[in-house]
Amino acid sequence: MEVGLPGRVLVATDGSATAAEAVRWAAALASQNDAELMLVRVLTPAEAPDAGTAGTVATDLAQLAAQHAGSRGKARVLVDDDPARAIVRIAVEEKADLVVVGSAGMAGRKEFLLGNVPNRVSHLSSCSVVIVKTGQESTTTTGDANSVSGDRPQDKPYLLARTMELVRIVTKHRLGEALHGGLGHATARRMFAQRLRVALDEMGPTFAKIGQALSTRPDLLPPEIIEELATLQDHVSPLTQEQVVGVMENELSVPWEDVFESIDPQPLAAGTIAQVHRATLTGGIRVVVKVQRPNARADIERDLELLRAFAHRAEKRAGIKQFIDVAGVVDQLSTSLVRELDFRREAESITRMHDVLQSYPRLGVPRLYTELSTSRVLVMEEIAGLPIDAVPAGTARTEAARQLLESYFHQVIGVGFFHADPHPGNLVWRDDRLYFLDFGMVGEIDDDTRELLMLLLFALWRNDPGLLADVALTLSGSGARVGPGFEKELSELLTRYHDAPLADISLGVVLQEMTQTALRHGVRLPASLILASKALAQMQLAAAGLDPKLDPVAVAGSFISRLLLQRLRKGMDPSKLVSEFLRFRMRASRLSEVLEQFTEGRDGSGPEIRLRGAEELEKTIRQAGRRVALGLGLAGALVAATVSVNIRESGAGRKGIPVRRSPSRRLRGR
Repeated sequence: MEVGLPGRVLVATDGSATAAEAVRWAAALASQNDAELMLVRVLTPAEAPDAGTAGTVATDLAQLAAQHAGSRGKARVLVDDDPARAIVRIAVEEKADLVVVGSAGMAGRKEFLLGNVPNRVSHLSSCSVVIVKTGQESTTTTGDANSVSGDRPQDKPYLLARTMELVRIVTKHRLGEALHGGLGHATARRMFAQRLRVALDEMGPTFAKIGQALSTRPDLLPPEIIEELATLQDHVSPLTQEQVVGVMENELSVPWEDVFESIDPQPLAAGTIAQVHRATLTGGIRVVVKVQRPNARADIERDLELLRAFAHRAEKRAGIKQFIDVAGVVDQLSTSLVRELDFRREAESITRMHDVLQSYPRLGVPRLYTELSTSRVLVMEEIAGLPIDAVPAGTARTEAARQLLESYFHQVIGVGFFHADPHPGNLVWRDDRLYFLDFGMVGEIDDDTRELLMLLLFALWRNDPGLLADVALTLSGSGARVGPGFEKELSELLTRYHDAPLADISLGVVLQEMTQTALRHGVRLPASLILASKALAQMQLAAAGLDPKLDPVAVAGSFISRLLLQRLRKGMDPSKLVSEFLRFRMRASRLSEVLEQFTEGRDGSGPEIRLRGAEELEKTIRQAGRRVALGLGLAGALVAATVSVNIRESGAGRKGIPVRRSPSRRLRGR
């Protein structure tokens, strides 16, 4: 149900110059929404010793109301020693939809405006309340380019109107009540999650999109909320033919008939940002055209401006930044949404993925018509094929399954660029090839993180919880001590999947469970890993549908071995690697002993040294030691890859020399 905007606005004033700012804001909002405006002034008994004083104030207030709102303006004056309750009572009697209260003024009575009355009105009122900062507090502040420039919702009537709409939805679904009740139990979290999903859906496309994005962030939200937000869908009315053609012609600067023979009026899909149609170019080539909704940018930027304003205020609340970087999260979500508004970025992603998949002949992407694509229109080859669950059996299908999974490791670890939403609807089979569709959501990973992710996969492959814990801690950037419980839980996780049936093994799910384990121990992993693990789970599910016998762990192990070997051959002499490795191990062992003595004080002898910033130094030393250990692990992996390859190339394994890994050192699929 759509929530209406305020029809009657009540604003409390004391007649001071600063309170007049609140009146002006309220009047602007009422005017924009054709709402009634009621000015209210509460006098204490000391201020109105007789009826004549109150009458004079009432006359002046009525004139002010008429000046601001004409026939829609009204005024009431009340004598009461409890201004907050008096304002709330009048709001109920007048059936106000919104109460506006200033936060400075009232003839210098600070106890009224700077704390007690606005807060008490907000607490007591059954309708929405806006506290407008006035006077010296309204000074504009500036921030960086990604922050709010100082504009508060009440500074802009259109933002204030949207704020009230959102407040009503939050109140309607009792989200505040649910939060105050606590989310300690799973039942409470599930109930809150359901309310939140319905509220976000009702708030409109931008918030539904944000909810979808948050469903990929288990580092921020508990599983119950993640699961519920993942069900959010875009609910928008389709664009008319005239709107679609209007955007096309405006972007291409020519009549649509000069480019297209025909455009299917029935959309293939209608989303928050864009609508997709089949079309035929003048040469008879079948294409699909993605057209941005006319008001998409304005609507999204309005809501993002509002979110940034709230994040700016939230950061000032004591304790919040200890648990979550609200502004950082909002900036990430904003960046993601704004990127989606520029279709040229999606075009670049399609071109880049085409290059990434060159080594995988069973995989492909649609051809892009760059000369017909702009920031708001994207024209691509139509891939008319079979859904992934209808691919015919055969060699092409099994080859595609393996290449699909292996290409994902290549995307994430090999090049640091991956399709972040490979669900079945974005995979189509045509001419013995599997095509990726919809590049609106892609992920990127920096070089350092890619190296660590390779070690992480290596640890999973070798069933090594100690290495897994070290990699996770290094990924998080944490220099803090983590108890033995972390490694113990990781060991239990690996054991659970160790000899599980192949159908039950999902590396993506293992990574997601590892993320949850890390969070329980205060180890926060990067968002790129979380997005990658979710996409891996989707990719592996698709690959398993094509070939149920495919061993994902074996594919990962084979990929890692080849990648290590490639790096080895590029810049290292295998004959010198073993001696370098042994020398590095000896030095690392000595360094480790020194670091342990420094950070733990094991020997208990010698003078006690106190340093300024010692905790930060200790954290840095731990991180350095951890990276030494990981470097040692990587060197060992290179040696292992070299030995394995040399044995295979010499044919030793075929001549009867047993070359195998111990089952206890590998996460196996059988």
